[in-house]
Amino acid sequence: MVAGGMPESSGANPGIMKFVAGALFPVGLIMVALTSADLFTSDCAGMAFPLLNRELSAARVAKILLLSYLFNFVGAQFIAFVLSANVGLFDKEPWQSYLHHYSEAKVNQAFMRVFVKVIGANWLVCLGMFMGYTAKDIIGKSVAIWIPIMIFVVLGYEHSIANMFFIPAAIYSGADITWTDFLSKNLFPATLGNIVGGMLLVGTVYWYLFFRQPKMNNHN
Repeated sequence: MVAGGMPESSGANPGIMKFVAGALFPVGLIMVALTSADLFTSDCAGMAFPLLNRELSAARVAKILLLSYLFNFVGAQFIAFVLSANVGLFDKEPWQSYLHHYSEAKVNQAFMRVFVKVIGANWLVCLGMFMGYTAKDIIGKSVAIWIPIMIFVVLGYEHSIANMFFIPAAIYSGADITWTDFLSKNLFPATLGNIVGGMLLVGTVYWYLFFRQPKMNNHN
């Protein structure tokens, strides 16, 4: 939203807006990591390990991911409506026009385009979380998370949980978007792609490379 306050840059220097958005967006994920909060998209990678190790059943993993997803949605609506639209944060220009244009563009994409973009997004998000796990202090964690998250934002990829905030915030502030369009044209393909990007490209790949227990051959 801060980047939306730079309308003069959107035409002449669009890269500046992308850079500002990318530089600020990682703060949210850093806060999640440092406070041990729960984020559905990174859980998709994390839950792959107990599932593939057969420590948790598929039903149990699905329940955990569903609860994470639902509470992320509730939290996003609280921030979007109660702490944002309800107090007029999006009533003034140029932020309202930016939010509306940004969100309307998100619900006017082909299903497969959204799906592929969110695969890339959650691949980078989960890599960022894994990189953060390797750091030993707050600065190291912050930098490790910052880099891949900034890349996904600058590239214009999609993120289901972020869209749970942006698009409803636009709806609450009067954008020409219906809940049906949001759910069917963006959130549904975004959720599927985030699962693929996190659980398959990161969780499954890293489990296979580093945590899979090789089968022992018994020789008589």
